[in-house]
Amino acid sequence: MTKASPVRAATKATDLLTLDDVRAAAARIEGAVVRTPMLRSQTLSEITGADIWLKFENHQFTAAYKERGALNALLHLDEEQRARGVIAASAGNHSQGLSYHGRRLGVPVTIVMPETTPSVKVMQTQSVGGDVVLFGETFDEAYAHALELEQERGLTFVHPFDDPLVAAGQGTVALEMLAEKDDFDCLVVPIGGGGLMSGMATVAKALKPEIEMVGVQAELYPSMYSAVTGDDRPCGGDTLAEGIAVKAPGAFTRQIIAELVDEVLLVKESTLEHSVSLLLQIEKTVVEGAGAAGLAAVLSNPEKFAGKTIGLVLCGGNIDTRLLANVLLRDLARSGRLARLQVVLQDRPGALFKVMREFNAHNVNIIEIYHQRIFTTLPAKGLTAEIECEARDGEQIDRLVRNLRDKGYTVELAELA
Repeated sequence: MTKASPVRAATKATDLLTLDDVRAAAARIEGAVVRTPMLRSQTLSEITGADIWLKFENHQFTAAYKERGALNALLHLDEEQRARGVIAASAGNHSQGLSYHGRRLGVPVTIVMPETTPSVKVMQTQSVGGDVVLFGETFDEAYAHALELEQERGLTFVHPFDDPLVAAGQGTVALEMLAEKDDFDCLVVPIGGGGLMSGMATVAKALKPEIEMVGVQAELYPSMYSAVTGDDRPCGGDTLAEGIAVKAPGAFTRQIIAELVDEVLLVKESTLEHSVSLLLQIEKTVVEGAGAAGLAAVLSNPEKFAGKTIGLVLCGGNIDTRLLANVLLRDLARSGRLARLQVVLQDRPGALFKVMREFNAHNVNIIEIYHQRIFTTLPAKGLTAEIECEARDGEQIDRLVRNLRDKGYTVELAELA
């Protein structure tokens, strides 16, 4: 926990985080963070069969809710702690929120990141005032080094989630949502370490005990799900939602979530990708994988949320532009608008031309063609033409494939997971 203020004597975690704590945090950070808009999505409501409201936390200066908790923790430092500075281990949004408000308040901020951290995240953190130290290959190694530097330099460690002060700041998201609309049936909140959900659940259950609080984790990182259900699942892999890819949830936050959260759902990578794409196409807003987790949960469980008024938190919008481009193209492929056909041809003049006439007849546009003559099990006079193309929809591609097969061609359609 942040050594910024004395910890109150408490018998359980919920005594360390109350509605009054969140209200005090809201007053403390008012004017220094964005009171982000909350809007109803008519199109997403029609798609899901629920009444969908979106809280645009990706509109914060650092594009994530994390600066709320970071600022609340910084404002609890005494003069000596401010002068010495703070330290954190983070390769994500916490590092940027802490660095930005630290610089604004004149508090030196040191951020320890793994050496494998993408350079764009290093540069973003440095650009908002953080002094970045690269150490180790994994987050755990970086975290251990941050604790060593805390002792060596006399710094104050600010945990990204397992801290009542940080969770109180994050809880101001729910305070704003319920102040604008008090008839939510359910709030669906991404969970990594649990700071956001702990703060929001504390507020929501105090103001409206009957409200349903539903957490969401990536299927590859079900750490909090395992902790609160007892269903121990493997944890690891490359997830789009790296912002909530936490292997060890907080001890404090785990207790809050076990007591106040009704259910934790897991979502697949393909649904996360589709949700990022939908939010960009429909709401014209950019979110990272974690920011799309709430929508992914609703799309994955239509019967659970149908007819309910749902609040979703778009918790962050920091996504690499190349990765975003890949996500959008993969979603086009899953919808059938992009496709890659493998067509077996004879290696002789005019063979490809005949196939191209079929593409023209079905009004399917060709993007790229690649001939494979060597690395194939076909006879020496055969080849495989890989043809990447785009169409109006999946049915148009299906008609083309059927027509080619009817004319004797061997055609395989590449598929995504």
